[in-house]
Amino acid sequence: MYLKIQWLTVVMGFLSVVGLAQSKKNSVTPKTYVASKTTNPIVIDGDESDVSWSKADWTALFEDIENDVKPKYATKVKMLWDETNFYILAKIDEPHIWADLKQRDTIIFYNNDFEVFIDPDGDTFNYYELEINALNTAWDLFLSKPYRENDNVVLNDWNIPGLKSAVKIKGTLNNPNDTDEGWVLEMAIPWASYKKSYNENNVPADKFWRVNFSRVNWQHSLVDGKYERKKDADGKFLPEYNWVWSPQGVINMHEPEKWGYVYFSSKEGKDSFTIPQDEKVKWELYNLYRAQKEYYQKNKVWAKSLTSLTKEVISVDNKILKPILENHSAGYNISVKSPFSNKILIIKEDGRFLE
Repeated sequence: MYLKIQWLTVVMGFLSVVGLAQSKKNSVTPKTYVASKTTNPIVIDGDESDVSWSKADWTALFEDIENDVKPKYATKVKMLWDETNFYILAKIDEPHIWADLKQRDTIIFYNNDFEVFIDPDGDTFNYYELEINALNTAWDLFLSKPYRENDNVVLNDWNIPGLKSAVKIKGTLNNPNDTDEGWVLEMAIPWASYKKSYNENNVPADKFWRVNFSRVNWQHSLVDGKYERKKDADGKFLPEYNWVWSPQGVINMHEPEKWGYVYFSSKEGKDSFTIPQDEKVKWELYNLYRAQKEYYQKNKVWAKSLTSLTKEVISVDNKILKPILENHSAGYNISVKSPFSNKILIIKEDGRFLE
């Protein structure tokens, strides 16, 4: 795929602005949600009145991506699924609803938007992003690796086949003379979008995927009666707000290991989900991975011993982990035998997780 240099420069510039600080002190506990299977058809029209939605729970209100500062406006989500689609309903409070980007695959976060991030197998590679504004303009893209890896591939011209989305405005779009209530975004994302092979059955019945949602919200100015992103005295855009379902601890959505867990239950009625203990072991491997990146940035070589990365005893649920660091010509592996499943869990120098 041909990626315009200008677009890549903009994206990487955006990420440099928001920062890519890696630190264990910013470790977070991902949120969880149980998405029930629906047997009733859902009409994608931006209306939350479908019977199926009345049976689904709202997530907790979104939080600031990095810290405990309460967002200015409320955002919450419901999720459902069937054999064909992953259904998402987002309720976005906003007193000034505006948008001007109408062409698909433009940089939608230059408007206020709602964003979906999905990593089906949880290895932080080969994941998907979808952004939609109040005009229902979509930007969907596929990333081979997180932006923190220099050799990632961003497929900007990849589109979600069969995507259905609709926006319902509770107020008036692009009208600064009134106060709006907000907008509702409803979407159906086909499971087929996430297939890696022709005959693969990838409907995650009674399984979990790593998922997160983000809302980008800008301060605005009125110029000739039109909304624009607000600038400071030097003519630079003021930083955006980033409000998310499962906080990241840093201003960076592209750390998939921190995303939430959505469990797709086929059980009738309410179901529960507990994060598997091996997932917690993976969190510790990613803490070591981030420590290795910091060590390399400082010393220009990879650490050859774990004591160079941490002096702390690493444990999960009162079980001590005994990771092993192995250096090789292309980088390193850190492996550990899970005390819960006896599986060997491995993280590579590029952040890819292997089991």
